[in-house]
Amino acid sequence: MNNWINGIQEAIEYIETNLTQDIKVKDVADKAYVSEFHFQRIFSALCGISIAEYIRNRRMTLAAKELAAKDTKVLDVALKYGYDSPDSFTRAFTKFHGITPSQAKETGASLKDYAPVRIKLSLEGGTMMEYKIVEKAAFTVMGRKRSFDTETSYQEIPKFWEEHFKDGGGEIVCGMYGLCIDSDGRYFDYLIADNYMPWKEIPEGCETITLPAGLWAVFPCKQRTLQDTNTRMWREWLPNCKEYKLSGNYNIELYGPPCQEDIGESYVELWLPIEKL
Repeated sequence: MNNWINGIQEAIEYIETNLTQDIKVKDVADKAYVSEFHFQRIFSALCGISIAEYIRNRRMTLAAKELAAKDTKVLDVALKYGYDSPDSFTRAFTKFHGITPSQAKETGASLKDYAPVRIKLSLEGGTMMEYKIVEKAAFTVMGRKRSFDTETSYQEIPKFWEEHFKDGGGEIVCGMYGLCIDSDGRYFDYLIADNYMPWKEIPEGCETITLPAGLWAVFPCKQRTLQDTNTRMWREWLPNCKEYKLSGNYNIELYGPPCQEDIGESYVELWLPIEKL
C-alpha cells in the first residue's frame, strides 16, 4: 500500500508545480487516485491543515521570497499567485506574515516560511488499532441536513449539533448518526440522523437518504479519542491495508448512548466504506 502514500506525495508535488496556476482539488485528488471528498479528509488528517490553506500558505511563502529578493511590483506578484487585486493580496499577505507586501520589500523584513509537505510512512512498534470489517445491507437514515465547507467544517459541525439539541431537535432526531455525503468535492452534506422507520411520517425539515449495500471498515473509540482515531485511520490503517481500498463518497459516525458520568467515555464508531482490491 506504499503506492497509496506515493499517490499522496504526487498530489503534493502537483500542487508545488502549479502554485501560479488555478489549482482544482479534483486534479490534485486524481494524482492520488481517490475522490475529492476522501482526498480532502486524508490530506487534513495527514498534514493537520486543509488543502486550501496549504495552497494559500505555500503561495504566500513564495510571494514573500519574490518580493524580498527582486525589484518586483506588488501587483505583479499578486496576479501571479491568483489574486485579482492588490488589496485582497495585501490582506492575505498581512494575515500570514504579519507585515504588508511593501514592508516585505524592505531589507531585514521578518517573513514566515511554510515548507512543502513530505509524506513519510513510519512503522512504530507497540501500538494496535482496533477495527472490524462489516458487510451491511442497504439502509436508510432520516435526519436534518446542512451543507458545509471542508475549510470550516471542523468548527461548524459541532455548532450544528449544539443548535440541533438546543432547539429541541433531539426529541425528533436523537442523533444516532453523523453522516457526511459528498456534494461537489469542497462542499459536503452532513446529516444528524437516526434509522428511518418507514411506518412513521418524516418530520418537517428532515429527509431520508439510502446508503447502498457494501463493506465497511469500522473503528470503535470513545468520544474523547474520536479525532485521534480518525487521524490514525488515515495515517496508519489505510496506508497499511493491502486487501481493501476506499469506496463511496460518504462516511459515518455512529454514536452510542451518552455516558452520564463522563461524556468523553461515550461509545463511538467511525464507518469507512471500502471494497476489495
